[in-house]
Amino acid sequence: MECGPLSLISPDFLLPIWEEHRDAITAPVRAFDFPAFGQSFTDQAYQMGVINLSKDSSYRESLSLSVQQAVRRGKRMALDGCSIIDIGAESTGVGTARVNADGQNSILLPVIRELAAEKILVSVDTYLPDVVEASLEAGAGVVNLTGRNDDPAFYRMIAKHDAGVILCYTPGEHGRSEVDPPTRDELIEAQMDYLRRAAEIAAAAGVERIWVDPGMGIGYYHALPDGPRRIRHQVENTLQAFRFRTLGWPVCITMASPVAMFGEEVRSAETCFATLAMLSKVNLIRSHEAGRVQPVLDTQDIRLDLA
Repeated sequence: MECGPLSLISPDFLLPIWEEHRDAITAPVRAFDFPAFGQSFTDQAYQMGVINLSKDSSYRESLSLSVQQAVRRGKRMALDGCSIIDIGAESTGVGTARVNADGQNSILLPVIRELAAEKILVSVDTYLPDVVEASLEAGAGVVNLTGRNDDPAFYRMIAKHDAGVILCYTPGEHGRSEVDPPTRDELIEAQMDYLRRAAEIAAAAGVERIWVDPGMGIGYYHALPDGPRRIRHQVENTLQAFRFRTLGWPVCITMASPVAMFGEEVRSAETCFATLAMLSKVNLIRSHEAGRVQPVLDTQDIRLDLA
């Protein structure tokens, strides 16, 4: 009997990977707390909701054009179940405008201050050290680092504020570098090598709250325009995210929203990818669609021993 082409979302694809990397599935990851915000993170899935303050953002439903809109959206996402609210002021889209540190701070800091005053755990999405420092001073508790930084002093600054960091793989210096990624066969090894080294530097500098994020295309979507190749990359990277548990830190993944696959129903895409992320034991699911995604995470509360 002849078999058809191998599908990514099928036992034929998943079982061999799970068998080869069985130790990664059960590898322990660090748990930690943010006492000032009443948040604890153990080895299960939590949601991080996104607020985009850049007018260039491609995901229009996450866009907030005023402090009031952003604060209202942040509060709503917290009520929807998000444990962290991630705020960014510069799009990583191809051809979008760059925003310097002063420009990012002028937009980010008022929102961070108001949400932090409500005891909402805020993450700042940036790769600029000046923005990181100002955001931490304003009350952010997590740095979503979308760029490379090997300076121990940078991580000591994060540790001084008792904050956490999401270490994100980018093939270039940061998410705007547009450097071509490694080949498909080499990508996971490159992601693993970078994240292992970055986590070691951060931990040695005193950072005790770390997530590792394989990147999901940040900084190289110019090489993967929306279509079958990008969708394959997004699905495959999500389904193999569990392999990064071997680094000992919880894993973060951004939910994909491929228009080429979902068309007019693109707002349901992140629900689909959240399901794949749960299969891969992802610990922090970064989403623009908090209300649609949270029910997937709530399945963790369904016990197998129910009568």
